[in-house]
Amino acid sequence: MIDTHCHLEMSPFDADIDEAINRAQAAGVVKMLTIGSSPESIDKAVALTERYNCVYAAIGIHPHDAKLFTPEIYRQIKSLASNKKVVAIGETGLDYHYKHSPVDVQREVFIRHIELAKETNLPVIIHSREASDDVVSIIRDENVSSGVLHCFSGDEKMAAAVMSSGLYISLSGTVTFKNAVALRAIAASIPDDYLLVETDAPYLAPTPYRGRRNEPAYVIHTARTIAEIRGVSYEDIDRITTLNANRLFGLAPAYKEGQITYKIRNSLYLNITNRCTNVCTFCVRYQTDFVKGHNLRLSREPSDVEIIESIGDPAAFDEVVFCGYGEPLTRIDTVKNVARYIKDKGGRVRVNTNGLAALIHKRNILPELAGLVDSISISLNAHDAGTYESLSRPPFEGAYEAVLEFISGAKDFIPEVTATVVGTSGVDIEKCREIAAALGARFRLRHLDAVG
Repeated sequence: MIDTHCHLEMSPFDADIDEAINRAQAAGVVKMLTIGSSPESIDKAVALTERYNCVYAAIGIHPHDAKLFTPEIYRQIKSLASNKKVVAIGETGLDYHYKHSPVDVQREVFIRHIELAKETNLPVIIHSREASDDVVSIIRDENVSSGVLHCFSGDEKMAAAVMSSGLYISLSGTVTFKNAVALRAIAASIPDDYLLVETDAPYLAPTPYRGRRNEPAYVIHTARTIAEIRGVSYEDIDRITTLNANRLFGLAPAYKEGQITYKIRNSLYLNITNRCTNVCTFCVRYQTDFVKGHNLRLSREPSDVEIIESIGDPAAFDEVVFCGYGEPLTRIDTVKNVARYIKDKGGRVRVNTNGLAALIHKRNILPELAGLVDSISISLNAHDAGTYESLSRPPFEGAYEAVLEFISGAKDFIPEVTATVVGTSGVDIEKCREIAAALGARFRLRHLDAVG
């Protein structure tokens, strides 16, 4: 876990900073980003990075102190930005709640920080309070594409706007508060690739420490709440946000090797191929190598033995799912061999498929899955052939009809059959639901950009 925003340089930590950092590391917080945000704290923040290997710094002037921004401070920030452990510019931005600095001065200083971030090739950390429209306008006008809205308190419209510019959204302990209904809804909807966590310590301690001094160790409580809201495990949020923080701030290289097996919640997924017949317009594989923080871009297809060895004990998981960055049933023999192993060891097997196996192999492969597969999820994806062709772009004629036939036939050989649809423009969801029922299958709506 990485705390992407704290203020270890502030006086509340002067008496016990060693202990606070030790508590954070004991809790699993391996890196902390301390934010020098005032003229007197910039040097102190950078000094902490020299003292502690696990501490990195961002430097800038908070909008409260924008009136104190001078050419000399600009030069100071620019000079310190060359330090290898200074990984961001900020926090900067706009705060219209207190207006400790005049609004026009805040805007001017915010833009100066953005210019400096571009000049130093560093991301920018943005503070926004009661200033959403102006913050979004400046982000767009200045073409900001690398940074984070820290301690996010905006609405869904603002979240969508900043993510469309490529910026991350960081959630603090406020998401754990019982009255944070709107923020929790946003926490549920942020795509994995845009999510970060922070403490903003010493402020905004999460439940169950609300009202006390916050510290980096408490970020795990925020992460656990977010995991609960999103219906995933704490380990999933840890992995996702750590990857994102490393990527944004350059704290560590991304994983280079694609994974054969990957865990989400308590299910184990098998990534046995990256080949797929379809070129779906909404497929995540054309946007990123990662799902829930796992790198799924394979350099080669693993052997049956490699797959089996990477599974461990199949019975330890709720289910073992054939689902990666490709169509698993292109490797039908591998699916059968590995599924047989899983069943023999007491595991439960699910296959996620595009439903075109009969066209791929020029035979009905469903009887071959009998007794090996407990559940199958089949991508229906559209309410008619024309829509299916435009969204899924299959290489076969009659592909949509083949999918319908596959769904209908699957229930004769597999106990649990589900037809799935991605909620995207132009798809009649209710019509798809009716089609699934008519074919004797369950129905599940998959939300766009909510992968895994």
